[in-house]
Amino acid sequence: MKHFSLLDLSPVPEGKTTADALANTVDLARAAEAAGYHRYWLAEHHNMPGIASAATPIVIGHVAAATRSIRVGAGGVMLPNHAPLVVAEQFGTLATLYGDRIDLGLGRAPGTDLATARALRRHMAPEDSFPQDVVELIGYFEDAPDGARVRAIPGAGTHVPVWILGSSLFGAQLAAHLGLPYAFASHFAPDMLDQALSVYRQTFKPSSFLSKPHAMVAVGICAAETDAEAQFLRTSQELAFARLRSGQPGKLPRPVEDIEAHVPPQVLTQVRHALSCSATGSPDTVKRRLKEIIDTYQPDELMVTGMIHDHAARVRSFEIASDVLSEMVVHREVA
Repeated sequence: MKHFSLLDLSPVPEGKTTADALANTVDLARAAEAAGYHRYWLAEHHNMPGIASAATPIVIGHVAAATRSIRVGAGGVMLPNHAPLVVAEQFGTLATLYGDRIDLGLGRAPGTDLATARALRRHMAPEDSFPQDVVELIGYFEDAPDGARVRAIPGAGTHVPVWILGSSLFGAQLAAHLGLPYAFASHFAPDMLDQALSVYRQTFKPSSFLSKPHAMVAVGICAAETDAEAQFLRTSQELAFARLRSGQPGKLPRPVEDIEAHVPPQVLTQVRHALSCSATGSPDTVKRRLKEIIDTYQPDELMVTGMIHDHAARVRSFEIASDVLSEMVVHREVA
């Protein structure tokens, strides 16, 4: 494993505002940079009271301005919601402002419900144009040929690194075909992780972007000084996920002592399965679990994520994760 990185959804805790959440994101990004994280990614979600990162490129710029060296990017932008040229202009502008620190991860899902997807897109196309849109978008980042009728300005010549994100085999196949790095959303959809990594690695075609596969695995983290404290803090994310699955999304709940009293058993079982690619507990417990995951899937990079109601506890959780992961990283150059 070459690097470890951090995914932030800018959670909005109960009792707090979106302004609080965005301020917390900047504070966490600075802490992540100090702790040795390689990337700090933000994700596009819409119409969700508990997530403040809907305008993802703007938040990325805000974080990049508040940090100095950590890579900052999208994990990801949901490309079907946008025209490829607009995304190229946005991320080309970010790359122009902040140099070679900007990443662009692309997802195929809408990142929201159907009604909101319609509001975002105005017109819902029946065909899936994601592969063509990815190729078009990458083209805008390349050196524009003389006489090109359409160019991304800023954007052309910035060569912003593009990642394919996924939770199924589709993204793995596309990333392999295009020779792009691939990130799997195992932090909430672990079922096809092993198969997707296998497909990606076995069918990868070397490209001008990568000479060999580069796979990132996402893992949930909730670390504290003791197992009991971490399990207690973890209930906020379990409650939030249960409410989302029940069609009642809201702000990130406060943790509870008796999660079983708040979530029906069958729902809690589903939630815990969805969040099972994770490490929760004391530093020793987290270390054992992360070692299991890394030994099993052999990722080139690990991306950790986790939502905790108390911001200070969340920062501490990622600091513990950094301490653990720093021992596991192989320091060498990557393509």
